[in-house]
Amino acid sequence: MIDLPSTPSFSLAGKRVLVAGASSGIGLGCATALAEAGGDVVLAARREDRLKDAVDAMTARGWKASALQLDIADVLEVEVSVEKNGPFDVLVNSAGFALHTPATETTPEDFDRVMNVNLRGAYFVTRAVAKGLIEAGRPGSLINMSSQMAHVGGIDRAVYCASKFAVEGFTKAMALEFGPKQIRVNTICPTFIRTPLTEPTFDNPDRVKWIEEKIKLGRTGEVQDIMGAVLYLASDASSLVTGTSLLVDGGWTAD
Repeated sequence: MIDLPSTPSFSLAGKRVLVAGASSGIGLGCATALAEAGGDVVLAARREDRLKDAVDAMTARGWKASALQLDIADVLEVEVSVEKNGPFDVLVNSAGFALHTPATETTPEDFDRVMNVNLRGAYFVTRAVAKGLIEAGRPGSLINMSSQMAHVGGIDRAVYCASKFAVEGFTKAMALEFGPKQIRVNTICPTFIRTPLTEPTFDNPDRVKWIEEKIKLGRTGEVQDIMGAVLYLASDASSLVTGTSLLVDGGWTAD
């Protein structure tokens, strides 16, 4: 009788999960997927009212969820909150900010606004969760929501691309540093995903045509396209995956 291998578990039962930027869009989708998989999910964002609505909807389904008001750009607040409420076995940082302008029109203020969230905030929330795991002697999975624009250029997106390329860089460095502690660090790199924040883009027929021509599968992304990816990286199914990006881009970057 052949000895068949067993499929790794996608269950997050017994795992504490922090999802930053969880009040809407991709972040809310990630929180939903991880709560449905059995995780004890803490939804973090600045908008407390939206968090409460999301938590109420999840707990009504019998899932474990709670809210944490948090501004990821406030490094001290992040460190204090993570230390107080952690340790967390899984981090999903979906907080992000974009200002798209020609590079010649970028102001120092706009540059700092993007970098404070996308790079500085991402770096220090990842560091804070990793510190908690190391002190507790626990393994973990740390996931930053990056972008396909971390692998290609984009017109009017010089600052945004710079922030996301930098996230890919510190992800690799942290993966090397934390690997011996069994703490994995990865990114997810979506293409254009339909969310309330991206509706202005999708309201422009010319822009949608351009996007669909670039995506080899011929369609734009939905939040559900990210939910399976985040569950994979958060769970033991990806236990040998670290220091890399999971591109959910429909083939955009395959050229």
